[in-house]
Amino acid sequence: MAQKIKISKYAFRLLVFSIIMTIAVVLMQILLPQYASPALPFIIIFFFFITLFTLYVVLRDESQREARKFVSGYVLSRTVKFMSCLLFLLLYLIFNKEDKWNFAIAFLIIYFLYAGFELYIIKKENAKYDRK
Repeated sequence: MAQKIKISKYAFRLLVFSIIMTIAVVLMQILLPQYASPALPFIIIFFFFITLFTLYVVLRDESQREARKFVSGYVLSRTVKFMSCLLFLLLYLIFNKEDKWNFAIAFLIIYFLYAGFELYIIKKENAKYDRK
């Protein structure tokens, strides 16, 4: 039987990362309000949940580590994440035209920061699995 990976450990790390991101966003809204989108906190919340979903799908149990299962789980999670991001971005841009550039730039920056965090966690977990 496959051993469950404690997803709560990764959820906690994601929460800490999101808190740091929120502090950075608040500082940006205070220090550079002309460049900060009012939607920045919602972007952080969105990426917190979508990254939590991705980590859950990819790391839910060790049986997923078999190459085929891992790749299919990873591709599924990335597809859902990409489609969700695209939908979120398009809806905001359609309904909020005056803030489109600040929002789009902030969204992309935050997207890449969360993607880097996600890759770090997955790589670290896979390295741990490979050592076993």
